Amino acid sequence: MFTPKWKQEALHLVKGARKFVHYKRDLLKPGQVEEIESRRSDLLAAIKSGDRPRVDEASKQLRASCENSLPNEKPVGWLEENVEVMFVAIVIALGLRAYYLQPFRIPTGSMQPTLNGIIGTPLAKEEWPSFPQRMLEKVLRGRSYVRVVNDRDRQLAVTQEGRADIRDVQMMHFFSRSEIHFTDSKPLRLPAPSNPCIQLGLADAIRLAGMNGGKLPAGTVICEGTIDTGDLVLVDKFSYHFRKPNRGEVFVFDTLGIRGIHERSGEQAAGSHYIKRLCGVPGDTLSIQSPDLLIDGKIAREPGIQRVIRGEGAFQINPNGYVLADPRELIGRGKNISQYLAKPGDALTLTATARPGMREYAALGDNTGNSLDSRYWGPVKEFNLVGPALFALWPVTTGHWGFIR
Repeated sequence: MFTPKWKQEALHLVKGARKFVHYKRDLLKPGQVEEIESRRSDLLAAIKSGDRPRVDEASKQLRASCENSLPNEKPVGWLEENVEVMFVAIVIALGLRAYYLQPFRIPTGSMQPTLNGIIGTPLAKEEWPSFPQRMLEKVLRGRSYVRVVNDRDRQLAVTQEGRADIRDVQMMHFFSRSEIHFTDSKPLRLPAPSNPCIQLGLADAIRLAGMNGGKLPAGTVICEGTIDTGDLVLVDKFSYHFRKPNRGEVFVFDTLGIRGIHERSGEQAAGSHYIKRLCGVPGDTLSIQSPDLLIDGKIAREPGIQRVIRGEGAFQINPNGYVLADPRELIGRGKNISQYLAKPGDALTLTATARPGMREYAALGDNTGNSLDSRYWGPVKEFNLVGPALFALWPVTTGHWGFIR
């Protein structure tokens, strides 16, 4: 702050010359590198002496050495320099994402109240707040106000099971959306996955179409209300290379090879990632005696698991603690689809002795009444593990911002 301007400029020149040598070392001859380094040393000595004329002369000589070292090279313009900086930043970001930290968006409410998924709340457009307030809510809590109206008569497509053909899709591998498919037009894209949209009026729209022979009339309100975005979390992809996963921590895994998930979700499960609480490690035998989760016949004592068992505060979302799988989930599914913890006395034993990558873990959602997890589709293999959920980045007003427990 109190350094004279001439001295600041000289120090910037010293740094710039060092950067020049690093960037151009492959083009510079050894003698040129030595000359520039010698001029830098002279300038540093002049700065230290506080002799301004000497600094001016040393600066002039250092500048000349750099400019004359590559006389035929075109100076880098502002566009090229900024593109280079952006490219380096992108490479660094991709490297961090691939090997260290990766952001994930929570799509469902299976981990509530620890983490929020996408939440839909019906609200008539006449009750929406002012535009500035909606923008503020968008920034602080990720809330969007949506209204989707069918613009013309459409004929619903149905699945082999006789249900309306509604599919969850991923946009750019990051944003979760859904589509209604029709036989006489292109799919209609909705602003959220199917579950929140059902809460916003999609269920009523499908019911109306069913009463009209599958025709969805023009003017039908399909979605109307607010959509709160799921929490954006950072996942630590590095730790599991150096330590074993710990029972009780929140973790992310991919669905590759987990048969029960693919049987239930089909193509939607391809390339998907789930986030749950790691409730069993290799060698554990899990069973449920509501509200307790038992590990080898004893109540699990990890803090995160205990919060679900006790059902206190925000965890009253599960008043019965851990519960067995709902047998109604199998209605309409194939005979060969099974559940693992569905009846009193059922137990899930996780393989501890296996070839690399095949040891087993159990994943349960904190919102056990609304979570498809290991109770339904069984264990998670070691090769599926991505890493522990580290930090909730956004939104900042939900009370979840910070390190994840």
